[in-house]
Amino acid sequence: MSDCGCRPTGLETTSQRRALVVALGLNAVMFVVETAAGIHADSASLLADGLDMATDASVYAVALLALTRSARFKKGAATWSGALLFLVGVGVVLETVRRAFAGAEPGGLWMMAVGLLALAVNAYVLRLLARQRSAEVHMRAAWIFTRADVIANAAVLVSGALVWATGIIAFDLAVGLAIGVYVIKEAFEILREARDA
Repeated sequence: MSDCGCRPTGLETTSQRRALVVALGLNAVMFVVETAAGIHADSASLLADGLDMATDASVYAVALLALTRSARFKKGAATWSGALLFLVGVGVVLETVRRAFAGAEPGGLWMMAVGLLALAVNAYVLRLLARQRSAEVHMRAAWIFTRADVIANAAVLVSGALVWATGIIAFDLAVGLAIGVYVIKEAFEILREARDA
């Protein structure tokens, strides 16, 4: 469909809109939960994941706006999403490096609890968006964002367990840094797909 520049059918648009509205709502809630928990638990990885949730929510909002627009608008929406994701990734990397020098005392139990909740939410959203994955570029970008989140959530969960078991904060910093680097990689993938669309 994206190759011919055609617009989606009413049924496709309704299905995409429903998936994006659910994804937007869940990610907005998880942004608040993870950011608050990251501040409370002094965790770089939870903060990184929370910021990534905010970015995802904005991408889903842009994808919603793009649903009934032209292929050109959708390509622009995907490009904007990729650029935003790149900026968040760089910010996460810089914040993690700052914490490495400034010091932090992350709470492993908080990291595990919130990481598990975030993983469950994003696994559900990923499954929801997987049905739309082969659709146009703006929907593909939304799926890529969510796929990155599932991986990041699992990493936060593991790092929380390691911090709790060992007291070594380097696990939290390593995952925060890895999330930032992975987010940057995903941003380049979205930008490449938008360019080729």
